[in-house]
Amino acid sequence: MAENAATVDLKEFQLHEKDTGSADVQVALLTKRIAQLTEHLKTNAKDHSSRRGLLKMVAQRRSLLDYLNRSKSERYKKVIDKLNLRK
Repeated sequence: MAENAATVDLKEFQLHEKDTGSADVQVALLTKRIAQLTEHLKTNAKDHSSRRGLLKMVAQRRSLLDYLNRSKSERYKKVIDKLNLRK
């Protein structure tokens, strides 16, 4: 069975084979969804409910990254580098 791009990307961030809830994986999923929603909002500028959802996702990702930075700074640096995020 062929694997889609989402599962391949997650394998880079998983701590073990069945890991779907660690902060690393959640940040990767949120980053992918944020990119998709940003593209949607470029063509649909008046979609304010999606814009609100985007802002909530960005805030959630920021909270997870702050947690990683506080508790596991090595994993934080690795996630930032792999996802090409600031800081």
